[in-house]
Amino acid sequence: MAAASAGSGVINRQMITATVMLATLMQALDTTIANVALPYLQGSLSATTDQINWVLTSYIAAAAIVTPATGWLEARFGRKPLFLIAVIGFITTSMFCGAAVSLGQIVLFRLLQGIFGAPLVPLSQAVLLDAYPREQQGQAMAVFGLGVMLGPILGPTLGGWLTDSYSWRWVFYVNVPFGALCVVGLLFFLGRRANRPPAGAFDWFGFGMLGIGIAALQLLLDRGEQLDWFASREIQIEAALCALGFYMFTVHMLSARHPFISVALLRNRNFVLGLIMIFVVGAVLLSTLALLTPYLENLMNYPVFTAGLVLAPRGIGTMAAMVLVGQLTRFVDARLLIAAGFAMTGLSLYRMTGFTPDVSQGVLIRTGLLQGFGIGFVFVPLSTVTFGTLDPALRTEGTGLYSLMRNIGSSIGISVMGYLLVRNAAISQAGLVEHVSPYRQFVRDHIQQLHLAARSGRGALAQLVTGQAEAIAYIDNFKLLMIVAFLSIPIVMLVQRGRQDPRAANAATH
Repeated sequence: MAAASAGSGVINRQMITATVMLATLMQALDTTIANVALPYLQGSLSATTDQINWVLTSYIAAAAIVTPATGWLEARFGRKPLFLIAVIGFITTSMFCGAAVSLGQIVLFRLLQGIFGAPLVPLSQAVLLDAYPREQQGQAMAVFGLGVMLGPILGPTLGGWLTDSYSWRWVFYVNVPFGALCVVGLLFFLGRRANRPPAGAFDWFGFGMLGIGIAALQLLLDRGEQLDWFASREIQIEAALCALGFYMFTVHMLSARHPFISVALLRNRNFVLGLIMIFVVGAVLLSTLALLTPYLENLMNYPVFTAGLVLAPRGIGTMAAMVLVGQLTRFVDARLLIAAGFAMTGLSLYRMTGFTPDVSQGVLIRTGLLQGFGIGFVFVPLSTVTFGTLDPALRTEGTGLYSLMRNIGSSIGISVMGYLLVRNAAISQAGLVEHVSPYRQFVRDHIQQLHLAARSGRGALAQLVTGQAEAIAYIDNFKLLMIVAFLSIPIVMLVQRGRQDPRAANAATH
């Protein structure tokens, strides 16, 4: 009987793992899957470039604002009901997005999709942490990490294929079968949380201030480059609202009796360090992807689908690393694994500083595999040490804040890299143009081959100089990301070694 019960428990745990993996993958995919479909959406909905970007911004901003509220929502409604509402709402709004016939409709439905999708990742992480004993949490976080990390990586590939083969609407319809399976799994295998904390009064002021800060920051980052940053009155207002929102939220959190985010979370040293490092992971991972996609399509003239295929091995490296590190966390100090992951990520970025528009696919694939391996080595043990010393009652609230920091890191990283790319390309182009003169001997020696007497020849030369300037700007960005990755290694040394669970100790001695 005991063996049968244990076997049933293992099967139930595996089914729960598969179910929350589906939820995580579904939500993570939607952060990037729509990117490659934007030109098709723009044409279909008769929108400008600025307007169509709201399809991405509305989803990201809504998800970022609602994510920290996951802990209170779970305490108020229960884990299983909240999970079911979130998944069903996500499926429904995905169908509405696919059926939208105007820009206003799709922006509204993407906003709702972000609201319903916000609890999926923190709830999935909390469910896995509670379902596995401490000695197996590294393996659980490896599975969770597959969805979180592979979603943004595979999104452009899947989105490109669906858009090319069917239409942009299938970028949203693809969520329906995944979501239906997830609902079935939740109904049959997810039980109710035993140690569910009581729901206190909702801190509307704290939530409102945090929401204003996050929304203003997201708008500032999304529109800053288009509006020339602080030369624009809109950006100045958004920056002031961002600073005011975060300041008021911080003061209120430290002084209120029942703040929106518990101060107890910030008293945990490992949790705070984990927030810093997951911010770096979000910035480095998605910034690199945001740089590589236009690099392959614009400088190397790769079709959308081919570019997605070249980036796909990055996900394979992540998957392999997570499977391996999920086992290693039981025997190797998690801090060493995290440091090794940041080192591999930095090494891959160092190799990317040698990229040229003529770089071979083999080099691109090998570099992507190494970086994917490094990110996988960071993510799993980082989740383990971040939550290993945290009170289980704070886990859902903690996972919500953890997901928020990863998303903010991604937004800031992408915006900063986009700004620096434009700025450095302009500076590099100005420097290169100084050397292109009919009075320079090199130009005079090759004036016939360059056909500089004809307008087409001068145009080709200008295009060549612009391409070289952009390539230099990409290299500068890769260097900056490399430095950030390497500078993260000393932070790992500040992490305290987690207390060993008594069950783990007993298992180790028997």
